[in-house]
Amino acid sequence: MLETIFAGFLTPPWLAAFTSIILLDLMLSGDNAIMIALASRNLPPHHRSRAIIIGGIGAVLIRIACTLFATGLLATPGLRALGGAALIVIAVNLIAENHGAGGQQKDADQPKTLGAAVRTILVADFIMSMDNILSLAGVANTMPEGKWGLIICGLLISIPIVLFGAQIFLLIMLKLPVLIYFGAGILGYTAVQLIVEDRLVGSYFAPFTLPLEILSILAIWGIGWYRGKRRAIK
Repeated sequence: MLETIFAGFLTPPWLAAFTSIILLDLMLSGDNAIMIALASRNLPPHHRSRAIIIGGIGAVLIRIACTLFATGLLATPGLRALGGAALIVIAVNLIAENHGAGGQQKDADQPKTLGAAVRTILVADFIMSMDNILSLAGVANTMPEGKWGLIICGLLISIPIVLFGAQIFLLIMLKLPVLIYFGAGILGYTAVQLIVEDRLVGSYFAPFTLPLEILSILAIWGIGWYRGKRRAIK
């Protein structure tokens, strides 16, 4: 069985496809790392690294399951658009939770539990990993044999990329809290990309991609700030 999975391992075509997968991971995993940093930023210091590790590994396990069993499902018309809308809601919530003087609000009603952060990471990463999963499967399908070995190696290499990236973004956000808004804007941009690429409704929104990107980012910032302000007053 292993011979079938890793057929063509380290041959020039395999190495070329693997290099493509690494480049895709580097390009497509940045928003995942930012989201993980945002979700874990409000936790007590001793829980932040734990949330990043648990959430990051759990997110990669979700990718593995989706790649193995649900690649066709991820291409279902309408699913990407729903995922994009859900991602906008998640981004608004992250802004609201991190709102305060310099992003340092410590209200008792903020979700500071490890479980809440991990749940946010897993749900958002599943949505944001649609492109990663489909791109990975697309490159792997160029190999006549050894496709699953290529997919497994590609998913494994994404673990350190996401975890290391999340640690870096977390440190930067702790020093410069205003970058929380930048991170949420990245999530808004990603949400619009999912919507315009959807097979059911994407053709209707594609001509307005740039205005939608600007509108989604401004809406996330505005609604998130307003909700955070109301929470602070309460």
